[in-house]
Amino acid sequence: MTGVADWLSAFPLQPATEAVEALRQGWLELAARPRPDFNPKTKEDALTKRLKVYVENHVARRRGLLGMWAAEDIIGEIDPATGALIEERRTDIVYGWNSEVLAMKLVFEFKRLGRQKKHRDHYLREQGLGRLVTGIYSRHQAVAAMVGVLLDAEEEVVPPIRDALGDTALATLLRLRPTEAGEPYARPSPLFASADFDTEHERDPALASSHGTIRVSHFFFAFGYATSTAKLKAP
Repeated sequence: MTGVADWLSAFPLQPATEAVEALRQGWLELAARPRPDFNPKTKEDALTKRLKVYVENHVARRRGLLGMWAAEDIIGEIDPATGALIEERRTDIVYGWNSEVLAMKLVFEFKRLGRQKKHRDHYLREQGLGRLVTGIYSRHQAVAAMVGVLLDAEEEVVPPIRDALGDTALATLLRLRPTEAGEPYARPSPLFASADFDTEHERDPALASSHGTIRVSHFFFAFGYATSTAKLKAP
């Protein structure tokens, strides 16, 4: 994994950190107690829409954040010759910020996570983390975030995810760039104090930031009361 100082001087870390902490605060407040429309059974897209609105209306203003929040932000490709939309995706939550010299679109990709392997695969492979590597999510961005919504105890969910990153085939699929110590992830995160770990991935030039990789910080959000996947549907 490349040294943070190699590119961090050109990355607006302070507004990114403020966005991360605002999102985390919004989650802690909304998930503090069971709510009929915000609970472990709520679908991912419904959770992220409600969280975005709550953060924008009740948290960001108190914190003085000046950027723009969006849920299900449409990204894609258009054929200039025909005007046809040839690829379309929707990001879960994105925070956009810019100054006179810097700009950032920080994407938060959410996945509901239980202890089952199918949940772990959903988080790590093509429909999860892979979207930030080979997909068009966070195109030309230096940093993105994966957020796991915990449906089981953290110790049953997160360590197996970290362990899975040591699998050679998965590391190849995700184009993982190892740390200087040869590890597949950096823990603690060099970027965000509230992240569990970071991974760094090579990207194709058409998708990559100027230094050729994307750093993904991994966060895990729990509900403030006991949950279990025993009665919950898979992602």
